[in-house]
Amino acid sequence: MSGVVSSAGGVEALLRLRRVEEFLFHEARLIDERRFEDWRDLYTEDGIYWVPSEPGQDNPVDRLSIFYENRELMDVRIRQLRHNAFWAQIPPVRTRHVIGNVMLEDGGDDAEVRARSSFVMLEYRDDRRRVFGGEARHRLRPDGDGFRIAFKRVDIVDCDGTHGFMSVPF
Repeated sequence: MSGVVSSAGGVEALLRLRRVEEFLFHEARLIDERRFEDWRDLYTEDGIYWVPSEPGQDNPVDRLSIFYENRELMDVRIRQLRHNAFWAQIPPVRTRHVIGNVMLEDGGDDAEVRARSSFVMLEYRDDRRRVFGGEARHRLRPDGDGFRIAFKRVDIVDCDGTHGFMSVPF
């Protein structure tokens, strides 16, 4: 975007985009700081986190997914991540997310904001590095001064590749 915003609607749209960006940056930071319970609490009670295993996968039911979790399954994963004998976390995985190209999508109403963003996540554990990249789509519900996640879909570029065990959210 270039130039000066000349209308109140334009300013309002930029402010809304910035609020969404800040929320997405906050979500990534919670994961990177291993504050998984706080990350889970960003989700609505009926919130869903989905990482498809195929490019263009249109639903999580007919095909296997890398992750397809409601809050209850997020709790199971968090307990595993916190367990002192969980082999995939000895030593614990460290991550760093970079979020960019945040765009708001049309089609949202006052009840939800739809956003797309690109991400890169560096993962380090036991002297090994892995890099994941892709696109995230969020459906966010306004909640006070912020948002809660009603639905998050993460399409990693190499979703149909061989990855080994994954335990930390994208």
